[in-house]
Amino acid sequence: MKKLLLAASLAFSVGAFAETTQEVSPMAVSPIASQFADLGLTVKSVSDSPISGLKTVITDKGVFYASPNGQYLVQGTMIDVTNRRNITEDALSDVRKSGVAQYQDSMIVYKAENEKHQITVFTDITCGYCRKLHRELEDYLAAGITVKYLAFPRGGLSGNGYNSLMNVWCAEDAAAAMTEAKAGNEVPDVKNCQAPVAEHYQLGQSFGISGTPAIVLEDGSMIPGYQPAAALSKMLNQASKKS
Repeated sequence: MKKLLLAASLAFSVGAFAETTQEVSPMAVSPIASQFADLGLTVKSVSDSPISGLKTVITDKGVFYASPNGQYLVQGTMIDVTNRRNITEDALSDVRKSGVAQYQDSMIVYKAENEKHQITVFTDITCGYCRKLHRELEDYLAAGITVKYLAFPRGGLSGNGYNSLMNVWCAEDAAAAMTEAKAGNEVPDVKNCQAPVAEHYQLGQSFGISGTPAIVLEDGSMIPGYQPAAALSKMLNQASKKS
């Protein structure tokens, strides 16, 4: 139970669909979508939640719960105490898996020679723990963990952090440029750069990410922060045995 409460405090928008989830008709979605739009939120899907009369709403900024007419909104983590399940986290797991799959071709990838696992890391250039993770990249690769990067400029879609990530993604050798940038070196400007950094950022927000690094695992679960290679490898190996 302590682990469940800790998970709730770490990430309010971590989540899961109930097994009895049913999609709501477009007519039922309309009032919720309209109310959420007034708050600047784009509704992606609406479904029944385990609580009667409360809807699970997946948006471009994470998971929320709402009354059927959209008048009342609940922001937080829903936990099934009886079955020891984080309902909100389960909801987002599928969203993360499908979202990550859509951006495979625009990731910067460091592939492990003897790959056992893959992790997708939302990263920023200026983040201290992002730099620490990258400095230890060889440890992850040696443990059989392939590291795939998506961009998440913590300062938003403007400023030096955003521009640096754009230049990294547009560099001729993006993997080398990432290493240079994480070492604190300047990456040359790339003219007419069309990197999907803004799309990555918006994807991360829809996952409930607010800081970096954020590590998405193969099952769609997320670790909000840095993990050393040895600890992460142990966690991934244990999860594989259970599945």
